[in-house]
Amino acid sequence: MAQVLPPLPYDYGSLEPHVDATTMNIHHTKHHQTYVNNLNAALDKFPELKDLGLVDLNKAVGTDKLPKDVATVIRNNGGGHYNHSFFWKVMTNPSNTNGPSGDVKAAIEASFGSVDEMKAKFNAAAAGRFGSGWAWLSVKPDGSLSIDSTPNQDNPLMTSLPEAAGGIPVLGLDVWEHAYYLKYQNRRPEYIAAWWNVVNWEQVAENYAAAKAGSVPL
Repeated sequence: MAQVLPPLPYDYGSLEPHVDATTMNIHHTKHHQTYVNNLNAALDKFPELKDLGLVDLNKAVGTDKLPKDVATVIRNNGGGHYNHSFFWKVMTNPSNTNGPSGDVKAAIEASFGSVDEMKAKFNAAAAGRFGSGWAWLSVKPDGSLSIDSTPNQDNPLMTSLPEAAGGIPVLGLDVWEHAYYLKYQNRRPEYIAAWWNVVNWEQVAENYAAAKAGSVPL
């Protein structure tokens, strides 16, 4: 089956004033759609890869499961498709976000000492990513939480890459300029700080429960 652009779970203006409607519209309908289109074009050349599904395509990056002719295209665009599909869900209207609670809060405190300390380390990873990329909060194989950043459209599922972070993501932030430049220009730290106001902690909790059970959220 062909990959498709998932609908947003909210209107383009729902994240205002922290993420503007114009950016969300362009980000979703132009940037994400391009990743989907490019990925489908690559998969059409090797139809057997369509059986892998999006998560397994990302896990296959860096392995011989992907033909050399399309390996880079799938890394960039399969990564872009997964990352953005994941990203849209971990955001919500500012009035719906109340901070972490329950098991995910306990796990954050166990791994980082406090929610504020986790945010500080996450912010540093996001701000410190040179050029384009992502920051991630992930569940490691030992069950602990870690914070990592990845370049371009790489993600923690791509464990076969030499620089792989590894783990199952439960929260991720896009720090490509197209995610924030219309509103924040070169002020990436300001965008990162504002973004916490739209984090969907209920979705993060669901992602955490899935990851602890060994499933990859999508």
